[in-house]
Amino acid sequence: MTDSMVKSPLALVGLMALSAALGGGIVLGAQALVPASAGNADKARIGEVVRDYVLENPEILPEAMKRLQERETGKAVASSRPAITQPYASAWEGNPKGDVTVAVYMDYACGYCRASLPMIARLVAEDANVRIVYRELPVLSEVSRTAARWGLAAAEQGKFKPFHTALYSAGQLSEGSIRAAAAAAGLDTAKAQAALASPQVEGEIARNLEIGGKLGITGTPSWVIGDRVISGMVPYEVLQQTVQAARKKG
Repeated sequence: MTDSMVKSPLALVGLMALSAALGGGIVLGAQALVPASAGNADKARIGEVVRDYVLENPEILPEAMKRLQERETGKAVASSRPAITQPYASAWEGNPKGDVTVAVYMDYACGYCRASLPMIARLVAEDANVRIVYRELPVLSEVSRTAARWGLAAAEQGKFKPFHTALYSAGQLSEGSIRAAAAAAGLDTAKAQAALASPQVEGEIARNLEIGGKLGITGTPSWVIGDRVISGMVPYEVLQQTVQAARKKG
């Protein structure tokens, strides 16, 4: 910082605005800290301070944009939290009173979802205070949507996890593998068939797709942990660290 900046209250306000910008948006941060009594000329000079600093240090822009995106994602999560963290019937595992909920959006046709299952199992085994909530997000094919309906029908019968495990273990998703998974899980077929086209099942899928769009989720698996959204298959350590961060934030 130069001597002229130290002596200039306007320059100091500009630098404060820049600091705030790194926690949000550059323009929004600058506007929030401009004194209400400042005239147009003063506001223009503050804007010049911020602009000049950004032009001289463009490396701060990715960080500022990243933090802005995280903040906006956090708001989107907060506005839809019950629909994200409250499970559909038995579509969950882990500690029912866990202090951190990991909502994972999956598609039965997704190979990366299948590959993520051992990490979820490890997280549940190693963290006694975590709850996993499974959300159906059928985005890959029409048979994905059929499988999602059967998954929710299984959840209504208290047999989501056996169906979920059996269907992913079957490999290639098909109408045949769905029927086989339903039989392996011991589903009441008549009850399941009645549930497939029910408003509750259709509403759950539609809601998941809508919220997924709000959160910027474009593929599976996607994870919502605390106020963070993580897309794709990630290393176990990333899930573990994100759970710990959410726990610290409370």
